[in-house]
Amino acid sequence: MRIDIITVLPELLKSPFEASILKRAIDKGLVSVYTHNLRDYTSNTYKQVDDYQFGGGAGMVLMIEPIDKCLRKLKAERDYDEVIYMTPEGDTFSQSIANELSLKGNIIILCGHYKGVDQRVRDHFITREISVGDYVLSGGELAAAVVCDAVIRLLPGVLGDETSALTDSFQDNLLAPPIYTRPADYKGWKVPEVLTSGHTAKIEAWREEQALKNTEDRRPDLLED
Repeated sequence: MRIDIITVLPELLKSPFEASILKRAIDKGLVSVYTHNLRDYTSNTYKQVDDYQFGGGAGMVLMIEPIDKCLRKLKAERDYDEVIYMTPEGDTFSQSIANELSLKGNIIILCGHYKGVDQRVRDHFITREISVGDYVLSGGELAAAVVCDAVIRLLPGVLGDETSALTDSFQDNLLAPPIYTRPADYKGWKVPEVLTSGHTAKIEAWREEQALKNTEDRRPDLLED
C-alpha cells in the first residue's frame, strides 16, 4: 500500500511514522507513506496557498490551484483508488471504513486547513470525505494520522499476530470483551476461572458473551446497526 498525504504542515506528520507499529510496517516494506507540502506547488513568490472567501466571511480558504497541481503530479505517476479529504463534514471514521481502506492499493489524503478548501476541489477531485468526530481541529493532519494508524495496522504482516486485529473493538460491531494477564490473583482480585481453564470452546463462548454484554452496556447503538 502507498499513502500520499497532502498538507501545509508536513512537520506535524513526522513523529507518528517514526515509531512503533507504523515505523515497523514502513521498514518492512508493507506500506509507503509520503507527505507533500502544498507550498511546493504554488506559483507565487510568497508560496501562498490560501486566500479570502468570495462573498466575505471570517477564515482563509485553501486555493484550488496548488491542490490541482499536486494531484495532477501524483496521478501522472500512478493510479489511485481513493482521494480522501479530511473534514468534520465527512463520514464518521469507523472500523468498517478502516477495513475497507486497508484493501486499497494507493490512496491520497488531503488535509484541510484554515476554513477548509475551495469547494471546487471537493466537487472535482475528492472521492471520499472522512471525519474523525464531531469537532473541529486546527487542520486535518492529526486526523490523517489517525486514519493511517487504523488502516496500516490491518495490513497483513504488520501485527505480530495477524488474528489480533480481528478481535479488536468494533469488528463485527461489538466492543472487545474484558482482557487479563498475569498474575491470575492480585490482592484477591482474580481472573475469571474460565480463562485459566484451558478449555478453548468455553473461553471463546465466554468472550463472545462478554463482548455482547460490554456492547449492550456501553454502546447499545452499535447493536442497532
